[in-house]
Amino acid sequence: MTFRNLLAEKRGEVLVVTIHRPQQLNALNAETMGELDSVFGELDSDETVRGVILTGGGEKAFVAGADIKELAGETPTSGRQTSARGQAVLRRIETSVKPVVAAINGFALGGGLELALACHLRIAAEGATMGLPEVKLGVIPGYGGTQRLARLVGKGRALELILTGGRIDAGEAHRIGLVNRVVPPQRLLPEAEALLREILANGPLATQYALMAVERGLEGTLDEGLMLESSLFGLLCATEDMREGMKAFIEKRPPRFGGK
Repeated sequence: MTFRNLLAEKRGEVLVVTIHRPQQLNALNAETMGELDSVFGELDSDETVRGVILTGGGEKAFVAGADIKELAGETPTSGRQTSARGQAVLRRIETSVKPVVAAINGFALGGGLELALACHLRIAAEGATMGLPEVKLGVIPGYGGTQRLARLVGKGRALELILTGGRIDAGEAHRIGLVNRVVPPQRLLPEAEALLREILANGPLATQYALMAVERGLEGTLDEGLMLESSLFGLLCATEDMREGMKAFIEKRPPRFGGK
């Protein structure tokens, strides 16, 4: 598949998706959002890909935000539609049964940070800058930022970032739990790929169900989440992967999972 604003490179079972609008600091326009939707829409049915790294082209930005020129002309009706479409694309990423790692290589502002928040894990390069500056433009985050940031770092920290429109560096983002790791810029993609391959060495069905348990469990009560966890645990007990994993542990050898 060929895109105007994305680069997609397969590295074995890993797909590296690069948002490539360097002259616009990779800003998310409608076309780019549509292309992201296409990539992740096909992901779950593509058996050749087991995990994704999402990053930005160039050295300055992961994604510097939404395309302000497009947003400036929004009406109340079109603005709500634009927000809903963006939320749907990011929700598709968030609910993927295959792990998605954001490799944040520079500015991750506004829609860019919202995109990173929709990924399962985040690694930032030293020098990366993050924030939700929408209030400085007279609007609020519209691609899920008000919801995901609070769930990730807590209400107080999220409100401070959202209400001030301020920015934080990679070190502070790591301190508050916004990113999982901070690495030198030259190590960003290698570290992201190493983390993803560490995950992919585990049982593929177990990885998928773990993602489902956490994502869906957080949407309900604790009791509902525990019930879901038990159900998924029981389903895994019927798989060949479970038997292989247990047998390999007993025999003190690496498991050979088949995803069945």
